[in-house]
Order: sequence, then C-alpha cells, then structure tokens
Amino acid sequence: MWTWLKGPGKAFRKPLPGSTNYLGAYDKQGQLARMKNNRDGDQADRRRNEPEALEDEDVAAKRDMEDENLSEEDRELRAEQRKIARATREAEVDDMDEREGRPRERLTDLRPYPLNHGFRSQPVLSEDLREMLYIQTVEQGHDLSSVAATFGVDLRRVAAVVRLKTIEKQWQAEGKPLATAYSEAVLKMLPTTPFKPNTNNPVTPHEPINDLPVHPSTRPQIFYPASESRSFTCEDAAAVFDRKLLPADKRIPLPMLVDLEKWKNEGLNRAERTARQIEKDRSAREEAETKERKKLEWEERTQRTVPGRRWDFNFQDISAEKVGKDGRGRDAIGFRYGMPHIDRKAGVVKIPTSVQ
Repeated sequence: MWTWLKGPGKAFRKPLPGSTNYLGAYDKQGQLARMKNNRDGDQADRRRNEPEALEDEDVAAKRDMEDENLSEEDRELRAEQRKIARATREAEVDDMDEREGRPRERLTDLRPYPLNHGFRSQPVLSEDLREMLYIQTVEQGHDLSSVAATFGVDLRRVAAVVRLKTIEKQWQAEGKPLATAYSEAVLKMLPTTPFKPNTNNPVTPHEPINDLPVHPSTRPQIFYPASESRSFTCEDAAAVFDRKLLPADKRIPLPMLVDLEKWKNEGLNRAERTARQIEKDRSAREEAETKERKKLEWEERTQRTVPGRRWDFNFQDISAEKVGKDGRGRDAIGFRYGMPHIDRKAGVVKIPTSVQ
C-alpha cells in the first residue's frame, strides 16, 4: 500500500483543479490518460481547440459605421453578436485557465470504479445554475414548467432547488452559518452542469426532462385488432389499456413541448409560437386561480373553525345519505384516513346470498 501511495497513488493526494479525479482517468503508472493522449496528438488538433482571437471592438465598430449598406439595426445586431462572442471566448479562456490547460474529461474518465465500466458519475447542478433557477422562479415569477424546459432540468429537481434555495436565503437572513467551503469542495470533485450567461451556449441540458412514466395499466401486452381505414390515435391506444387513461401527450411532465413542436410543423414562426404559448400559460394560470378561489369559498361556506390553545379545529357537516348503506361510501368520514377490510370480520356473511 505504501508503495502505491508513493507511486501511482501520489496523484490523488491533491485534487485536480476544475476536473474530477477518479481512478478510471489514470493508467497503471499513475499518469493522466487524457494528458498522455493529448501529448501524442497533433499540434494542429491542439491549436484547433484553443479559443480564436477576436477583432478589436473599436476597429469593428468603425468598420460598420463606414459601411453605408448597413442600417442602424444591423449595426446594433453585429455589436451584440461581437459582445456574445467576446463573452464566450472569455468563458473558454477562464475554463482553460481553471483546468491549467488540461483537456476536458472523457466518458472513460468519469468512472469512479475502474472495474465497473457501466457506471459513470452523473453531473450535478452548478451553483450558478441553481441560483438562476431560483431567480427565474421566485424573483421573476416564471412557472416551474417553463423554467424546466428552458434550462433542461427535470421539473421535480427545479422544485427541490427552489425549496432548498429558499431555506438557504432564510438562513442567510437569520445570520446562520453555511457550509460553503464544504459545498465548494464537493462541487470541485464532481462533474457539474454549468450556466454561462451572455455566451453562444449559455444553457447546457442537464438531463432528459420529458420521460414518460410507466403506468401500471400499460404493462400487460394487448393484441387489439383495428381496421386499416380507421384513424388509430394516441387517445384510442390509451383507451385500449384503460378507459380513464390519458394519452401519452398529456401524461408527460411537459406537454407544452409537444404543442410547440406541433405549432412549428404548422408553419408558425418563433414569435407566433411564443405568443400562443404565453396566452396558453395565462389561461392555465387563471383557471388554477379560479379553482383555488372556489375551493376557499367552499371551505368558508361549509366549514366552521374553532380556535384552540394549540390547534384550530375544523368542523364540516356530513350528510348520512352520502356515507352509503354500510358506512363505507366514498364521501364517508373515514374514507380519507382509510377503513379496514371486512374480509376477516366475524359475523359477516361472505358467501353469495342471491344469483342474478
């Protein structure tokens, strides 16, 4: 063991800056495999990966002003494009400086266990991306579905990030200490999904966001004959498994992406698709607010609240006609909390008493 620690294991004493440091990224001599391949590669390939030098902004702006064929809008558009290209190059240079010139990890470098070739370390959200998810959701008021579709993060993960960020902001306001050093150290050892604003590619998709969950009703294999002249749609396929089963387009987490693709196939441009989606989101928001308001009005009309010393007690009138003949109706009092089965109850007739 001491021989290995002084030899190949010496590389693991200090973590690599801006990179993971797994066993699968090294050879038996303790050399970083991707650095060895990079040294053996062609010089032209390495120069191709370096950020290109950009034209000076003053020179480019002066050239655009002298060009009479360009309008004022074209000059502003070109200036914005040069700004984005400059920010992209600065981000690439900073990333290369952080990695000290090392190439990025390959898929083979993300194996923590060298003998398990099927397991690779999955990326986690960077701190900048988590902060942006919180800003988009809480401060700017965007709904979770739009934020998840924009940043390529699962809907449940966005909700979890918002909840944890809310607690973090609350602790900071209360002056509680945070384990910031520990969080930064862990993020340096794991692959992360970055967020680079004002660049050509500000958003990197983190994970699949529209996977269809497997419904228990769709597990059996069914052979359903249908005529060739009949239009067999997704709604028909869902009804074959279960009459109450929704089609796949409505069961996915983000059905709005399907609508956007349909509108794109219909020939609508980006502005028209955006306007239609905004109108649809507004209608859905108004419908949800109306439903919540009606629920609160119903509770105020049908329930009585008696304040107590430690708890408030809510009372609601129940009609005996809704509980059923045996008291096991859907609207019965105990239905919400569960009711034991009567399969083994003594004195209950369990055999058929009549044939119809």
